[in-house]
Amino acid sequence: MGRLVLIDGVAGLIAAGLLLGVWYVWFAHYNRRRGILTLKRIQAACVGKGSVFEPRWRTSSLLQASLHLPSRWFEDAKLTVRLVPRPIPFRWLLSHWRHQKETVTFEADLDHHPDFQLVVLHHRWAGSSNGSSAKSRTWDVTRPAPVVLTTRQEWSQELSPLVGALMSTREKNFLSVRFRPNSPHFSATVELDILSDQKTATSLISTLRELASGASARQH
Repeated sequence: MGRLVLIDGVAGLIAAGLLLGVWYVWFAHYNRRRGILTLKRIQAACVGKGSVFEPRWRTSSLLQASLHLPSRWFEDAKLTVRLVPRPIPFRWLLSHWRHQKETVTFEADLDHHPDFQLVVLHHRWAGSSNGSSAKSRTWDVTRPAPVVLTTRQEWSQELSPLVGALMSTREKNFLSVRFRPNSPHFSATVELDILSDQKTATSLISTLRELASGASARQH
């Protein structure tokens, strides 16, 4: 009897191992295909004026690549694609519980580093209703001005075009945009899902150029 129980236990462990192996291979392939497709869309968005090269998989859910753009603003540009860690069940469940999103991060040095630090986090439209009267209610919509928290006593003039450009890119859904004197001088993160078509990706590349040129323009 003991030998049968031992055999059943070993058989169960083998079956579980095979199942985890199949799970890992399948979802690692899925992540790889999803990551490469994202890079291809960004490559297409460059419309022959830029290139994505040297893709490197750091893990089964983290893909990095270099990006060359014909712009004097960007130097040593990089892309980082962070995917859901599907190949590892525990990490996948944890990321699902935390509502973690798949993202694409663009990082680059600028030809002239900014002399300020700026961090812009994503903003959202928000509202509330009691449900029963939502359809009959007349909404008054007001667009407030940006709220800026700063450690400086005086407003820095070079920030005005940057904030203006960010406010005009609401459809890009930036999760974060950062400028700083140290390398990388500029970084921007968006949700991967917004790069579902070439038009959106092309618009995103144009916005990145505008933000970078706005940060460097004051230095010339």
